[in-house]
Amino acid sequence: MDRRQAEGWSRREFLGGLILAGTAGFLGLKPEPIAAEPPPETTTLRLVQTPGDLCMAPQFVAEQFLRDEGFTEVQYVKKDGGRGFEGALASGEANINMCFAPDAVIRLDAGDPIVILVGGHLGCFELFGTDRVRAVRELKGKTVAVPELRSGPITFIASMVAYVGLDPHEDINWVTHPPAESMQLLAEGKIDAFMAYPPELQEFRAKHIGHVMVNGTLDRPWSQYFCCMVVGNREFVRQHPVATQRALRAILKAADICGHEPDWAARLLVDKGVTTSYDHAFQALKEIPYGKWREYDPEDTVRFYALRLHEIGMIKSSPQKIIAEGTDWRFLNELKQDLKG
Repeated sequence: MDRRQAEGWSRREFLGGLILAGTAGFLGLKPEPIAAEPPPETTTLRLVQTPGDLCMAPQFVAEQFLRDEGFTEVQYVKKDGGRGFEGALASGEANINMCFAPDAVIRLDAGDPIVILVGGHLGCFELFGTDRVRAVRELKGKTVAVPELRSGPITFIASMVAYVGLDPHEDINWVTHPPAESMQLLAEGKIDAFMAYPPELQEFRAKHIGHVMVNGTLDRPWSQYFCCMVVGNREFVRQHPVATQRALRAILKAADICGHEPDWAARLLVDKGVTTSYDHAFQALKEIPYGKWREYDPEDTVRFYALRLHEIGMIKSSPQKIIAEGTDWRFLNELKQDLKG
């Protein structure tokens, strides 16, 4: 790194600290309770970074908050594409990470040693279709592209299909393609639907490909449940309750920052190399309702998706079992009092 680059990073970090401090004060995120708590049992925290990851912005914006909480080493384990963070959490390679809600339910059913801790944010996804399909129920007999067949968009789309009375196993022709390829196939009318997340979502809009069938932020019932939640490695949470509490507080503070300062947060994501497009990042952060973690009940989300996935045979466990064995809300209950805003 040359001298100019080093000075640039120092200036950004300095200005970032000022913004974080100012916004945190505006939100009522006071540092006094942190000093009164015992220090974290470990000063190292590992999260995951996969390409894009715009909707999971809080865990990157949280880095300075994490350091303020006593984590001297904040590591982002890089994974290629897909939803690699679930495996990283299960193996202990990562300690805490944001995760799609239905994916977390599926991994819990499979026996992964993870635990859902708090809600992250609502509806970062949109389901796009061609002129041949105007509603989810019209997907019967149609071709839907997904990146993979076990996790990610397919879990949301299968839940939507089941919700309107279709059988995702029999009524949908699933094909697997990377997002960029699916975008082209939809534009050419060679597939009928595709679900996009940031940053692909912003690219779909910019290129005016297809039309929106379901908007996860606006359309019920999907807009009433978290799409992403914060999940921890079970053993890490058990052994490091103070560190877990502090890490979650940092991530939730960052979620508030993303909601109130999307311009600054988007620039930070570009600086960190999470994305190369400021415009896409800003648009995503401006639209995603990050502040809803206080208002919505994460247990309702787990129950909703577990019920949908159980009905279509994607999991064997009942919603009650998933909630009893795979969630821990004690940290959230304390943080709602701590982070009043």
